[in-house]
Amino acid sequence: MNLLTVNNLTVRTEHKSSSLTILDNLNFKLERGTSLGVVGESGCGKSMMAFAIMGLLPDNMTASGEVQFGGNLLSLPEKELCQIRGNKISMVFQEPMSALNPVLPIGFQVAESLRLHKNLSRHQAQQQASKVLDRVGLPTQQYSRSLYPHQLSGGQRQRVVIAIAMACGPELIIADEPTTALDVTIQAQILALIAELVFEENMSLILITHDLGVVAENTDQMLVMYAGRIVERGPTNKVFENLAHPYTRGLFASIPDAEIPNTEKGLQTEYSPTNRLSTIPGRVPEFWERSKGCSFAERCSRAQANCSSQLPDEIRFGTGHSSACFFPYN
Repeated sequence: MNLLTVNNLTVRTEHKSSSLTILDNLNFKLERGTSLGVVGESGCGKSMMAFAIMGLLPDNMTASGEVQFGGNLLSLPEKELCQIRGNKISMVFQEPMSALNPVLPIGFQVAESLRLHKNLSRHQAQQQASKVLDRVGLPTQQYSRSLYPHQLSGGQRQRVVIAIAMACGPELIIADEPTTALDVTIQAQILALIAELVFEENMSLILITHDLGVVAENTDQMLVMYAGRIVERGPTNKVFENLAHPYTRGLFASIPDAEIPNTEKGLQTEYSPTNRLSTIPGRVPEFWERSKGCSFAERCSRAQANCSSQLPDEIRFGTGHSSACFFPYN
């Protein structure tokens, strides 16, 4: 059963007297109790997609299409959206110091959503907030509920953000690169915590990240985004087995110790820390620089003349795996 259905989600903004597209006709579904990974370089539109779903777009941007979550979220007034945000859909932001209020104690900030959405008294909300903070690894004996965010480390602050997101028992968690500002050891702890909580509470998860390894370990389905479009999608294991789109393959090749299938030669190409890592030439185009065709064409070694002028349709490979490319690896 689908929990979230996104149909033709498009986000536009006004730029120098013209309307420019930031997200271009995104379509995907998320089943209840499953997890979806969204990967791509910075500037590909991953976070903007999350903000559109949450109704948190900047004032100069407009969203069209449908985000079905018991009704079309894009058509709801702000008052009704406020009843859903933090209650049925919650978000774990990538920078906890920006997400937390620096002048309010952590216990108050977790309890606030419980008082707003669950109609609990101040005392009841504080008690429940304390239990949630215990659950995310901040026990009362060591971490007073009267501490302020600046008195905690980066990993501890992120645990508070997770506690706020989980407090009301939402049906969907959107984790927007939740480990960006953390060191490797703490990253693993935070990701394990999110996965554990989502599993225990039977929540659905959208995990936005740069890290393909994180997606491989934590998600059932995945989307690969580039320049505001979905260029590859499918069950995570199928996408990793085939790496059909040149962009997906380029991302994977940049991982130390990665092995990518070379379908043209039938061999494995190995990458290790002792070898020079593969890179994708060029950069992600700004939204005002995008071509009418495939935006990856200028960086793609397989591109031909029609790639820059025509937008490729998705090619399906079976088992739910597809890629928007004229010349995919298969």
